[in-house]
Amino acid sequence: MDTTARIIGTRLSEIWGRQVVIENKSGAATNIGAEYVARSAPDGYTLYLTSFSHATNRFLYPSLSYDPIADFMPVTLIGIFPNIMVVPVSSPARTVNEFIAFAKANEGKVKYASSGHGTSLHLAAELLQRMAGIKMTHIPYRGGGPAFNDLIPGRVDVMINLTVASLPLVRNGQLRALGVTTAKRLPAEPKLPTVSESLPGFEVSSWAALFLPAKTPSSLVQRIHADTISVLAEPAIKQRLEGLGVVVIGSTPDELAAHLKGEMDKWGPIIKQAGITLRN
Repeated sequence: MDTTARIIGTRLSEIWGRQVVIENKSGAATNIGAEYVARSAPDGYTLYLTSFSHATNRFLYPSLSYDPIADFMPVTLIGIFPNIMVVPVSSPARTVNEFIAFAKANEGKVKYASSGHGTSLHLAAELLQRMAGIKMTHIPYRGGGPAFNDLIPGRVDVMINLTVASLPLVRNGQLRALGVTTAKRLPAEPKLPTVSESLPGFEVSSWAALFLPAKTPSSLVQRIHADTISVLAEPAIKQRLEGLGVVVIGSTPDELAAHLKGEMDKWGPIIKQAGITLRN
């Protein structure tokens, strides 16, 4: 996210003739940054680049100090980050269906890794369990790197992780890819099937989106939207973002609002059914 912000922000600095400062407000699964933006003046000087957690934190935390819908103006869905379902090369599963059969035959014994409790990668595996009718044990890690350290030698059995992080390990033979979590196959790996080809309706992606504080004047929203869309359309910018694993979208504000609502409608029930909670 930081790199995405810097790529876009540097170009916007050139267009606007003033420096776009990238300030990381990390912590509490983006809640610190979200609250900061929600309380900022709606003058167009504070922009918020956020992700999947903006849709899920309402359901993960007992309370929030901001409203993810009412306190923000949508600008654009910048892009999505496809994920890949990967297993150790020692795994008996070579397809999604074979993995599901393996998990059913070893109910409760199969362990799945994630980059942290309540993350998009954790919830993706929860969705997989529910749609496939399997039960696995969640092993959360502090980031993808430590998770890979246990996945590669087979201490855990499966992980759904970002394509940009997983594909190099697949290509050098350290992991086996079973499927991509997007609705369509990846142009970079056309032979790799989608998970939905075995499990119809399964679709999960992380994403990056741009918001402004609520009550920002529509003229400012329109200008920031138009300039951001212009930047995303530049071949050099698009190429750099694609190198990070981003599928560039560049939506309208209304399309981003619909995307956010769709993500909330999708993940809220799953979080509740799984009993996943995080503390403020």
